[in-house]
Amino acid sequence: MIAHLLLAALALQAPAGRDTLAGAPRASDGGTQRVQMGVLVQPDTVTVGEHFQVIVRVRAPRGSAIAFPPGPDSGLSVEAVDPRAVDTSPDSAVAEATAVYTLVAWDTGWQASRLGDLVVTTGGNDRRVTIVGDSVHVSSVLPADSSLRVPKPARDILIAGRPWWHWLLAGLAALALAALLFWWWRRRRPRSDRGAGEDAYAVAKREFERIDSLGLIAAGEPGRHVALNTDAARDYLAARLGDSARRSLTSTELLASAGGRPELDVRRLAPLLAECDLIKFARRPVTPDRARELGGEARIVVEDVESAVKAEEERARAEAEEASARSRSGKAA
Repeated sequence: MIAHLLLAALALQAPAGRDTLAGAPRASDGGTQRVQMGVLVQPDTVTVGEHFQVIVRVRAPRGSAIAFPPGPDSGLSVEAVDPRAVDTSPDSAVAEATAVYTLVAWDTGWQASRLGDLVVTTGGNDRRVTIVGDSVHVSSVLPADSSLRVPKPARDILIAGRPWWHWLLAGLAALALAALLFWWWRRRRPRSDRGAGEDAYAVAKREFERIDSLGLIAAGEPGRHVALNTDAARDYLAARLGDSARRSLTSTELLASAGGRPELDVRRLAPLLAECDLIKFARRPVTPDRARELGGEARIVVEDVESAVKAEEERARAEAEEASARSRSGKAA
C-alpha cells in the first residue's frame, strides 16, 4: 500500500517531460538524467507527542548515489525519535532508495518536518533538492474550552535560606546523639555503683533465682543461661572486690587485676570465664548439661568469695575485739 502511494506521489511530482530537481535537463535532453521523488506522511494527523513517519522515496538514473539528510535538528517543533532507516531497491535499471523518518511534533497546527536537502550524485555531479510535502497536522489534546481558563498568578520570590525542617533534623540528630552517649555511659559505669547500699550477696542470689525462673535451658537457650549466670557472678565480684574486679574489665584484665586477692579462687574462675567468652562471642555450642554445670560454677565462685569475705570480716572483728579487751585491761592495771 505504501509503495503504491509513493509511486502515485512520484507521478504527481514528476509529470512527463518535467524534472523534479531544479536545473535538471528536460525531456529534450533524452530524459537520461530524470530524478523523481515521492513523500508520504503517516498518519497525516497526530496529537502532540504522538509519533508519525515521513517516508521519502527517490528514483534516479542507474549508477547514481542518493544521500538522504539526517533529519530535523533537535529543539525544533518537530524532532526525530529514531535515526532514519534507509532501504535501497535491488532494481538494476534505475537507482532507487527509500528513507523512513520517525518523528514527533510538540506544537499544534501544520508543522513542517524540515528534513533538509537530499543529494543525488550522478557522473560526479551533485544535485540538491529540498524535501517538500513533509508537513503534518498536529491537533491539541487540551479540552475545547481551555482558552477560557485563567492561569494561577506567579508565586512570590522565595527568600534564600535554610528551610525549617533542616533545624528539625538537626534537633533530632542532637537528641539521638545525647541518648547514645547516655546509653554508653550507663554501660561503662561500674555496676557496683548502681547497687550501692544493697548487700551484694543478696542481690546475686536474687539474680540467680530470676535466671532459674526464665527456664532458658528448657527453652533451648543454654548459651544465654551460661552468659547470664556469669554476668551475675561478675556483678557480685565488682560489688565485693571493688576496683580490682570492675565490670568494665575484660576477662583477662579481671584475672590479672583480682588474681592476687586471697578471697578469689582464680583456678576456678579462669576456665569459667574462658568458656563463657567462647559461648558469648564465638557462638560456641553448649549442651544443656554443660550449661547447668557452668551456671553452677558461677554460683560456686560467688559462694566461695562470700565465705572468704565473711571469714575475713569475722577475723578482723575478733582481732579488733581482742585489741580492745587488751587495751581495757591495761588501763585497769
